[in-house]
Amino acid sequence: MNGETRREAAQEARAAMHDAAEVAGFAIRAARSPGELAECARMMAGSEPWLTLQRSPGVCLQLCSNPTKEVYLAAAGARILGFLILDLTGPFPGYLQTVCVAPEARGRGVGSQLIGFAEQRIFRDSPNVFLCVSSFNAAARRLYQRLGYETVGVLKGYLVAEHDEILLRKSLGAWRGFRGGAAAAKLEPPAAER
Repeated sequence: MNGETRREAAQEARAAMHDAAEVAGFAIRAARSPGELAECARMMAGSEPWLTLQRSPGVCLQLCSNPTKEVYLAAAGARILGFLILDLTGPFPGYLQTVCVAPEARGRGVGSQLIGFAEQRIFRDSPNVFLCVSSFNAAARRLYQRLGYETVGVLKGYLVAEHDEILLRKSLGAWRGFRGGAAAAKLEPPAAER
């Protein structure tokens, strides 16, 4: 199966697997088309913190189009108000890679609803949600703190030399004893906990 076919199959599976969640006048649903992913990439590249992090539109499109990630939109009809990217693979399964809200939709609960949706999705498969927030992004840091995220580390000069990335975690507990959804039963705890 080639990359494009895998991407399409993954998008169709995500769309079929996850019903749209109606929230405060908009729906949260899986991204379904290359056009939606391109719109997300444009939103990301044209707003903070990605401007300060010097993310080009091409890099943002690569991030949004990665077939190993799950992309969900907050949409009011055809209008995309925000989106998130989840990574449920790798050393930190349950990584909320991106939360992006259109500048005109900020302060209306879109980000909080997207994060709540991400937590529900991740907690089916992992007892932990991880995310990074840029040291200069004070508004996002306040939001994550209000939502119960705790600092677990600082990555000095990680994305750009002049700013740090702060690794945050929200947890239901350790991997040992975690009983999530059907997919969680197939996951092994990290080697350090075996």
